[in-house]
Amino acid sequence: MIDIKIGNRAVGKKQPCFIIAEGCDNHLGDMDTAKEMIRQAKACGADAIKFQHHLPDEEMLRDGVPMSGNFNMPLYDFLKLYALSLDQHHVLKAYCDEIGIIYLCTPFSKQAAIEIQDLVPAFKIGSGELTDLPTLKVIAGLGKPVILSSGMSVVEEIDETINTLKPINAQLMLMNCTSEYPPKYEDINLGVIQKLEERYDIPIGHSDHTPDIYTCFGAVAMGAKLIEKHLILDRRQPGPDQSVSIEPYELYQLVHGIRKIEAAMGSEKSIHELEKPIRAWAHRSVVSLVNIPAGATILPEMIWTKRPGTGIPARKMEDIIGMKATREIQKDQLIRWEDFQ
Repeated sequence: MIDIKIGNRAVGKKQPCFIIAEGCDNHLGDMDTAKEMIRQAKACGADAIKFQHHLPDEEMLRDGVPMSGNFNMPLYDFLKLYALSLDQHHVLKAYCDEIGIIYLCTPFSKQAAIEIQDLVPAFKIGSGELTDLPTLKVIAGLGKPVILSSGMSVVEEIDETINTLKPINAQLMLMNCTSEYPPKYEDINLGVIQKLEERYDIPIGHSDHTPDIYTCFGAVAMGAKLIEKHLILDRRQPGPDQSVSIEPYELYQLVHGIRKIEAAMGSEKSIHELEKPIRAWAHRSVVSLVNIPAGATILPEMIWTKRPGTGIPARKMEDIIGMKATREIQKDQLIRWEDFQ
């Protein structure tokens, strides 16, 4: 698996998880809100914040998209009201550069991708576009890394997309995803992450639509190298992504929890330096249960094991039974090898 650069960050098997705060349209078109989302994402330690570039007439028919439980108006009308303009994306990109966080953006049409190509270090593609091969071939041809979400798809569809795009652009990443808002936990299928990595040998991530952060932690433990999570400043705010978004304090917990999980992912079993002084007193040694006269043969009822672990190890107790004491041993004492013959 090759490492893939997104801005100043490498994404790959041995790299820290790349954490994306998905700003989506939770700004409701307000630039002050969008900038505050950027500040919060940076303060919480996210690697990137991502917005969306919608050109409604390029991506959908006005009457072709049904109402959804997540909207209080048709999606087309919502985007006409609240989608960011290209000029606003330029302003937000400059602000991300100013405060030091990577700016990403999802294009929802070929034209949207062409318009933002100079703004982004990588393209993030939503699950709805995974099978839009005509558009994806154009985007892959722009030469930047491409992150693909895989909600609502089967393996054969992912195969077709990966196999189509790899000859054009090998810088592909794939997100495990369940496109339910919010999803049933039984539908998350974190075990798919390892299967996708084995199948495609590219960085695999997890785009999460649960209303909390637990499955993200599980995804990292399963090997996810990217995490995408929706961010909202106040969950009481209505909007199409409100039910799958977390607030800044939860993003902070997510980022720092992921870093702790990564630190804990070693696979070598050894006695660590901080364990050694504890091991010395916490393990058991062989001790006398009674006064043992010099010359006495050691019987099972004369000895047992107690702390500390600085004497004969407990696992050697049976070796002592039948030996003779070379000196008198008082009750409740650590026994030494030199006490026997």
